[in-house]
Amino acid sequence: MTTPTLSARFQLDRPGFSLDVDLQLPCQGVIALFGHSGSGKTSLLRCIAGLEQSVKGALRFNGDIWQDSNTFIPTHQRRLGYVFQEASLLPHLSAQANLEFAIKRTGEVVTEADQHHVIDLLGIGPLLDRSPAQLSGGERQRVAIARALLSKPRLLLMDEPLASLDQARKQEILPYLETLKTSLDVPIIYVSHSPDEVARLADTLVAMEDGKIVASGPLNNTLTRLDFPIKLGEEVGSVVQATVVERDSEWLLAKAAFDGGELWFRDGGHAIGSPVRVRVFARDISLSLQHHSDTSIVNSLPAVVEEISTEQHPGLALVKLRVGNTPLVARLTQRSAHHLELAPGKPIWAQIKSVAIIQ
Repeated sequence: MTTPTLSARFQLDRPGFSLDVDLQLPCQGVIALFGHSGSGKTSLLRCIAGLEQSVKGALRFNGDIWQDSNTFIPTHQRRLGYVFQEASLLPHLSAQANLEFAIKRTGEVVTEADQHHVIDLLGIGPLLDRSPAQLSGGERQRVAIARALLSKPRLLLMDEPLASLDQARKQEILPYLETLKTSLDVPIIYVSHSPDEVARLADTLVAMEDGKIVASGPLNNTLTRLDFPIKLGEEVGSVVQATVVERDSEWLLAKAAFDGGELWFRDGGHAIGSPVRVRVFARDISLSLQHHSDTSIVNSLPAVVEEISTEQHPGLALVKLRVGNTPLVARLTQRSAHHLELAPGKPIWAQIKSVAIIQ
């Protein structure tokens, strides 16, 4: 199957804000529009949806022209699903009736099997008889996502869908979003200012500042750029896609293999052979000139130094490493970098505590 592509070029001027973007991407998995408030993420999403008719530019999705100097396809003809920050369910209808309302408005055939599949994916079967007022924030948002999917979209747009939820509700709904991206063949453009959400969900990262795209590309390659323009502070790190190859039932650990080695981490119940995405913060990687076994740090990976840069604090350094074909970033003091005589091309050992690895 051919990968859908998205080509977007927009210019939008408002008092105090302008949007000027030129974007060409393979449109598959989750594309995260990432940046601080006011960076232009939602404006770009609204342009893609056709909700900003005053915008100048061009938009092509999978070969179809949605906008150019002679064409403007209205939103309802673009076969989009749109999930807002607030669930926006019809308050006088039950969850089931909200879904049926969406089905009636789509021009596509939605079978009972389609409905059951979406309902099961989002775990909303027990909620269908309830009114929106009887649902928690996370439950309402899951129903809203199901409603968007039952419109049979070619492209799903999600505008900070977790922003209005507290931390507990966010952790409740994130596993469902992770399931969606692996279970549905619908590309998702996902707006967020949360590094955690982006790290867990995104395949492609588009970083925005002041209405412009300042970085874009595959998630880990982009996040590990030492010149990444959005300062992440303590959340600087790497995202490693791996496969579970072993589980230690005695010590409740799991081992995952990736292009570059193997990592032990807390067992999250993943089956052998299943894919797992783990996050390693730069602050949790230490460097050594030799491999050590007389230490509590279980994971020790051979690496090569690629690049070194000064952090915001002049006494700190960020070191980009290459472990196999996987980039990692370590944070250490300038004193330690000098002591180890770090330089591009130097072989090194990256040590990562199992307890610090986040799934």
